[in-house]
Amino acid sequence: MRKLILAVGGSLVIAAPVATADVVGLGANVSYWDSDLSGEAGKNNDVVDVENDLDLESDTNANLSAYLEHPVPVLPNVRLNYTRIEQSGNGELSTEFDLIQDGVEVDSDLDLTQFDVTLYYEVLDNWANLDLGLTARDLDGELVVREQTLGGQVSKTEVNGVIPMGYLAARFDLPFTGVSVGGEANVISFDGDSVYDYNAYGQYEVSLLQLRAGYRQISIDYEDSDDRLDIELGGPFVSAGLTF
Repeated sequence: MRKLILAVGGSLVIAAPVATADVVGLGANVSYWDSDLSGEAGKNNDVVDVENDLDLESDTNANLSAYLEHPVPVLPNVRLNYTRIEQSGNGELSTEFDLIQDGVEVDSDLDLTQFDVTLYYEVLDNWANLDLGLTARDLDGELVVREQTLGGQVSKTEVNGVIPMGYLAARFDLPFTGVSVGGEANVISFDGDSVYDYNAYGQYEVSLLQLRAGYRQISIDYEDSDDRLDIELGGPFVSAGLTF
């Protein structure tokens, strides 16, 4: 099973002045993401369209994140993020896919989870905020396609790996309003595989409460042995969190 693994030795060096928090900061949020799915899945050189053939629709998109920032200059801050996407559908294959014949009605389930550990530094920390770092993403995806007939064929497409990604986050605060706009991105492209995960948002803070609304897009083109996912998910999200 092929995996991309990031080994970080020594310390992460960023060629820019590094800002640090004056005190320890903590935060966590939960979000709801209404995403649409498109793309393809591959199995043993067979390809199926996940939108048109499988008619996958969103059931659950859960996202949780938390971060820790501190005033120690040489140590990176830490951000954790967990995303789970569950989609199911009923469709009809327009082509043969892994021993399931074309024209057959099928039930399908996509289960995709991502767990990120991000180490980052604050390069700017005032009305303009800029974070740079590295993310290790544990990606685990499974697509199950089964014939609707009793005892019919069942196909499983599975991809998993630990993927290194570059991390960038920027936010711009409007003075004395509690309102800000920003965006975040995790990206990697290597040896034919690529993963892009980015969002843009507007934010409002009052006291400890942090509210966001925006748009998130994930693109995954990842091959694991004879299995491949080449999919995109995108749509609006809203989130609520607490900062300390």
